[in-house]
Amino acid sequence: MILQSVLPYDVLTPRPLPGIAPTAMAEWLMVDDAYAAQMAHRAALLRDRRDAVFVQDPSAGTAAAELLETVLDWLPTGFSRQGDRVTRPDGVSVVVDWNAPLWTLAHLVQEDLCILQKPDGSDEHVLTAAALCFPASWRLAEKFMRPLTTIHVPVKDYDSDLARRVQRLFDAIRPGRPLWRFNALWYDDPELYQPRSAVESRKLTDKDKAPYFRSERQCLVRLPRSGAVVFSIHTFVLRADAIRAPAGPAAG
Repeated sequence: MILQSVLPYDVLTPRPLPGIAPTAMAEWLMVDDAYAAQMAHRAALLRDRRDAVFVQDPSAGTAAAELLETVLDWLPTGFSRQGDRVTRPDGVSVVVDWNAPLWTLAHLVQEDLCILQKPDGSDEHVLTAAALCFPASWRLAEKFMRPLTTIHVPVKDYDSDLARRVQRLFDAIRPGRPLWRFNALWYDDPELYQPRSAVESRKLTDKDKAPYFRSERQCLVRLPRSGAVVFSIHTFVLRADAIRAPAGPAAG
């Protein structure tokens, strides 16, 4: 069981969809108290379930290399770098492989990383590459090389109006000015790797009875040269009692 002890943002005050707010590049990537355990679990998934958690179309090669450069420029506190060797906060040393940039990143940072590009003549961004080890009830294979509207099927409330707003948001993102949002999910199982097909209904968990709370800190970052948008996902799982609002005083 891999759990964080603290959530670094308030999830009890919901934002209107899509719930986007600006952030800074220096706050994009994070390291928390579950880093070592999450990275060990990630390494096992990359080794044992590579086809399920890692995909890359040849068209994403340039963007993946640029993403690696960008991440190395913005590694959070706890990392150290000497040339093409990076030491992680847990002491593990990773050699940067410029021939496999996204694969390298999957072994470096705690975030899952998705690359979305807008092909010439397309109205929407398409998922062209991803290192996604901790899916929250979706399957990477079903979203790979699909546009945003298809990616979000069957997300509740993702109607045509919201789809247009999200695509306009993707078009408007500027390099060096990332955006972020969060979600709030109640789970019976704390496992990080929870794939689910879009054709399978998800069993809803009663938030008043769920033992675990899961939240994704999702960031959108524009890569300046390739123009690709990076969707990063930092997953937190805590005991639900650490999140639930304390009950107020009983009425007299």
